[in-house]
Amino acid sequence: MKKNVLFLTQGAVIAALYTVLTVIAGSLNLANGVIQVRFSEALTILPAFTPAAIPGLWIGCIVSNILTGCHPLDVIFGSLATLIGALLTYLLTHKRENGKWNYIPGKKSMFIAPIPPILSNALIVPFILSYVYQFEGSLWFFMITVGAGEIISCFVLGLALFNALLPAKDQIFKTHSDEKKGS
Repeated sequence: MKKNVLFLTQGAVIAALYTVLTVIAGSLNLANGVIQVRFSEALTILPAFTPAAIPGLWIGCIVSNILTGCHPLDVIFGSLATLIGALLTYLLTHKRENGKWNYIPGKKSMFIAPIPPILSNALIVPFILSYVYQFEGSLWFFMITVGAGEIISCFVLGLALFNALLPAKDQIFKTHSDEKKGS
């Protein structure tokens, strides 16, 4: 399979999963508002395994925010928070060697992966809640509530997902270059 097709397929599957999980959380009133526990945010650890997760999470967030009735500024800036978190997760869980980004194996990446999405959402989303939706409360309060939801989603659920995927990461996130090596 060509690398571009594999990348697009992985990204599309991740976007679809993010969308479905957000819509499910939305049906439980957990996807939007002052207190958010989006099950889909557990997927924000995926850039540790594949760069295809970066556009996949971003597009999934855009689609999810549209489907759950978010304000257009929330669609833009909320999705930007997810994109920033995904990009930083990839950069913090990989090191550049010989012109190629290589995965930093194991437990080190596991505990680093959830931090960028937690921080980016806890810093950006409160401004959306305060200025776009004009919810009652201070920015600090929103940072705490959004941060707490992200900790539940990214650390608790995300680390469980990370542990489940780690043993099979080479099979699940196989790249075109892996196929050439005969892996």
